[in-house]
Amino acid sequence: MRVFVTGATGWVGSAVVTELLANGHQVVGLARSDEGAAGVVATGAEVLRGALANLDVLRAGAEGADGVIHTAFNHDFSRFAANAEDDRRAIEAIGEVLRGSDRPFITTSGVGLLGTGRLATEEDRSPAPSEHLPRMSEVATEAVAASGVRAAAMRLPPSVHGKGDHGFIPILIGIAREQGAAAYIGDGSNRWSGVHRQDAARAYRLALEHGAEGGPYHAVADEAVPFKAIAEAIGLGLGLPVVAKSPEEAQAYFGWFAMFAGRDMAASSARTRSLLGWQPTGPDFLTDIAQPAYYEAASAH
Repeated sequence: MRVFVTGATGWVGSAVVTELLANGHQVVGLARSDEGAAGVVATGAEVLRGALANLDVLRAGAEGADGVIHTAFNHDFSRFAANAEDDRRAIEAIGEVLRGSDRPFITTSGVGLLGTGRLATEEDRSPAPSEHLPRMSEVATEAVAASGVRAAAMRLPPSVHGKGDHGFIPILIGIAREQGAAAYIGDGSNRWSGVHRQDAARAYRLALEHGAEGGPYHAVADEAVPFKAIAEAIGLGLGLPVVAKSPEEAQAYFGWFAMFAGRDMAASSARTRSLLGWQPTGPDFLTDIAQPAYYEAASAH
């Protein structure tokens, strides 16, 4: 297949590009900068220059493709609502091109808001966007699917880990270093799910090859890791004490990240594994974030 990948230079998207190429697909990757374009070309993929807001470029990329994987999203939380709107428009623009065809379209969402105190499943509906949580990826995906597009969302866990990670775990490492201790909230029993980056990339490829049927999908390897265990791994990696914070103290310690640190984000991927024949093979969550590279990278910033 000839696959158009948005976010081709990103943490997940670049792994998706490599995974697709390694399995015989052609790839056209969206890149915003000269540096990003060079990186895409270096993998053996073609490059399409443009940003997520360039809807005509997105339409052109989709027009020339047999399928589309959309991983791009601006994670600048200071303008989260505007970024969510850009994401919605991008999904709609690509959907316009694919409507009425059999070409699959895989978008990106998350498991974090699906359930608390239980394992979220693929059958759970994503909550409606709100002022506090404005991301519209799944609402937009459901809308284009209803209009005649073979579209489905790939839901990612809060940690897509691996060497070079610049997501939530490095944020927690940075906070712990600044605060002089690694912390959890309450008894730390809230749980996070996780997946190795390469396993996530393989899930995207399999979903695309499956024709986007049966989604949404969960790219989840470790279903339910207690946040206290994550804090303990970070404390060990940094040589710092591990402390409990009350919900009232959490804001002062974590700042804007407190809402994520205290959330229960456990999820199952049983249906995805059965449907796609997907089996994670990468390092587990706690083993991977114990790697020295996580702490060397953090100290370099």
